[in-house]
Amino acid sequence: MTDTNKKDQLYTLIRNNPFISQQDLANELGLSRSAVAGHIAGLIRERRLLGRAYVLPDSRPVLCIGAANLDRKMRTLATLQMGTSNPVRSEEVFGGVGRNIAENLARLAIPVALLTALGDDAAGHALQTHAEDAGIDMRGSLHLSNTSSGTYTAVLDEHGEMLLAMANMQLYEQLTPAFLHSRQPQRAAAALTVCDLNLGHDSVQALLADARQDVAHATPLVIVAVSQPKMAHLPQDLAGLHLLILNRGELETRVARALPTAFDVRAACREVQRQGARQVIVTCGGEGVYFTDGDGVDAPVGHLAAREVDAVDVTGAGDAFSAAVCWSLYHDSGDLKLACRRGLKLAAMTLESAATVSPQISAGALDDIDDADLAPPPPTLFQQD
Repeated sequence: MTDTNKKDQLYTLIRNNPFISQQDLANELGLSRSAVAGHIAGLIRERRLLGRAYVLPDSRPVLCIGAANLDRKMRTLATLQMGTSNPVRSEEVFGGVGRNIAENLARLAIPVALLTALGDDAAGHALQTHAEDAGIDMRGSLHLSNTSSGTYTAVLDEHGEMLLAMANMQLYEQLTPAFLHSRQPQRAAAALTVCDLNLGHDSVQALLADARQDVAHATPLVIVAVSQPKMAHLPQDLAGLHLLILNRGELETRVARALPTAFDVRAACREVQRQGARQVIVTCGGEGVYFTDGDGVDAPVGHLAAREVDAVDVTGAGDAFSAAVCWSLYHDSGDLKLACRRGLKLAAMTLESAATVSPQISAGALDDIDDADLAPPPPTLFQQD
């Protein structure tokens, strides 16, 4: 067999598994490791590969790092009464911020991979299978023996608004800096990295440190907050961070003060930029979205009104918003206003669905954006300037 045929076979193996080792390639093809290295060097010279991580030019994914849970949603059938039994309707669905963002992106037809931690229970196997069936690359995820997978239990009122949520997510403490370092080839192959704050402080700090090393060439890093208590996982120095997405309550936790007015929200956004974040998006539920309109701390902070929808279930709407923003960054890079408009559309589609990830989301869902989010904000208790 000719060297050309061997090189083509090697290229096929790499397409099937971009993170395969040189030794495995050598064993598969019956070549020496030095011969494999020579063929890889040739593929790089031909631009069929884009570097040592075997990055294929048509397949750089968005890499999501964070939680993949079994979500239990219990919706009261009447007004909740504390201290007694309440009739509810319950269901179990697949969730977790990182996983939800990944599934939304897969439905939007861009390549996506997920680094998460899964237990060796039935829930872990089901989460793995469902993600792979949805088109999410799970090959880098961590599988833990004698461990239960993460769970998230939400209690919703009769209108679908969340009253209380409880999270059992200790296993994500195993997504350590050492684990992230072991997945460096996957991380280097990504076009965009999205991390949720279920990761511990040290792991988030490690991602930021990597992003700071070579800002001009580093994979852009987006961090998505998950709750006010887990804001403690976000380091004080945010240098290297491309974008922080959080809600108003999480922003209040970050700056350690209430933010009752639009002026206060804008000032807090600029404060987070001074801490090192290049850009910031703040979601305020029915009060719309605030976003930094430029990299500098003196740049204006824009606002978009929320879309008016008949909400069925709020679960997953914020994750859909974040996914659409990431989809927009993947395709159009710097236009944060357009990214937020797309986010508002996907969030509205999710609010109108009983599912955590709306089955209506598919390729082309964000191709056309109407002017619903450009209307003046409705009268509200949230004070404007």
